[in-house]
Amino acid sequence: MSRRCELTGKGPMTGNNVSHANNKTKRRFLPNLNDVTLQSEALGRGVKLRISASALRSVDHRGGLDAFLAKAKDADLSANALKIKKEIAKAQAAA
Repeated sequence: MSRRCELTGKGPMTGNNVSHANNKTKRRFLPNLNDVTLQSEALGRGVKLRISASALRSVDHRGGLDAFLAKAKDADLSANALKIKKEIAKAQAAA
């Protein structure tokens, strides 16, 4: 399982641990990922995704999963999220 947010593409970053003596050793900063089930109003069902805590706040701010995916760039989304975005667009066009 990759350590990458399915909605924003946020992944691990690298940096240094810096000691009191100013010694530097490499370290990784991992994103705060959570397994969540978000409700899609267009599809009428829940969708399981692995997203960062900041992405979860962004989804709430934009008014739900459907609105977030409508504005999201395809390059940032995972293959699973892209598939869901297309399903939602298809369901909204039919309605």
